[in-house]
Amino acid sequence: MSLVAAALACVLAGSLVYCVLVLLAVRDYLGGPALLECAAPPPISVLKPLAGRDVGLADNLRSFFTQDYRDFDLLFAVRSPDDPAIAFVRELQSEFPHVPSRLIVTGDPPYPNAKVFSLDRMLAEARNDLIVMSDSDIRVGNSFLRMVAAEFADEKIALASCPYRAIGSEGTWSKLEAEGLNTEFLGGLLVARLLEGVKFAIGPTIIVRKAVLSAIGGVGSFKDYLAEDFMMGKLAAEQGYGVILSGNIVEHRIGGRDMRSNFNHRLRWNRGTRRSRPAGYVGQLFMHPLPIAILTVIAQPSWWFILIPAIVLRGLAAWATSKTVLGTPPNWRRAGIQDLLSFAFWIVGFFGNTVVWRGRRYRLLSDGRFRSFKTE
Repeated sequence: MSLVAAALACVLAGSLVYCVLVLLAVRDYLGGPALLECAAPPPISVLKPLAGRDVGLADNLRSFFTQDYRDFDLLFAVRSPDDPAIAFVRELQSEFPHVPSRLIVTGDPPYPNAKVFSLDRMLAEARNDLIVMSDSDIRVGNSFLRMVAAEFADEKIALASCPYRAIGSEGTWSKLEAEGLNTEFLGGLLVARLLEGVKFAIGPTIIVRKAVLSAIGGVGSFKDYLAEDFMMGKLAAEQGYGVILSGNIVEHRIGGRDMRSNFNHRLRWNRGTRRSRPAGYVGQLFMHPLPIAILTVIAQPSWWFILIPAIVLRGLAAWATSKTVLGTPPNWRRAGIQDLLSFAFWIVGFFGNTVVWRGRRYRLLSDGRFRSFKTE
């Protein structure tokens, strides 16, 4: 038995324990009390930063105009008056004139994180204390805001992140990414919630009380961070506010990226995570039981049988998050390919300090902040 095989076997044992933790974390997440309708639903402001014509954008935005909720308003922000997203907003404003909505043209951001700049501008005009910040690729059911109100009827809750069901477009890379988000990423969030509580936020849809956001420095205080969502939740938790992973699940509609764009996105995700929480990033090693089992068998072929528990437990964990929590069964072929891709990009994420975001190249700093290079 080689030392390499023995070391890999130890890591694999940890990965199998992690799979069991995913199963326990799913049970804990789903075991909470059922939400009850809020007796006095508060007014809600929904902020939507936009940039370009995302796949399915019209239907994504329409899902917010059609909310079954008494008192809410919508704010949209684009950088340029030539942004094609404006046409979709104007059309929906005409279709739903009874829904209060406003469109803000922000101009170019004065700092690296353009999304934060858009959010800051919209927050300045938001009328209500309860704020929903939701990306342009998010689609919700018409009871979404009623569920938000029910959850935030508990005054102890200050900030919540909505888990999401990722839905890929027709492109192969988009579908692989969606499979990874549904079968791997969510498991990591739930295990973190089980072991240490929620000390983070995830960006596609965050609900926060405006007063709490002001108390932690305002959204503008995250203007130099690539992972502004994570930092927002981290700071709120550190200051003693109630931060949760919501029971309100949304849909994340992933556009059709080509291979290069998809790989840039994966690198940005991994390198940004490494800078935001270095120890946690190292710990992600245990989230890859199948690649580790394969490497172990390559190092020690006579141990082929360890593939069996790795496949079984990884499959159970994937089913628990994707089917049990999100309601969509895994595609096993894509899930297997995605597991190998995810492991490869996790390794690559340890190297380099540049990322590409919407056509611009940025340098990542050691504390999670980032700086812009020239447009490529």
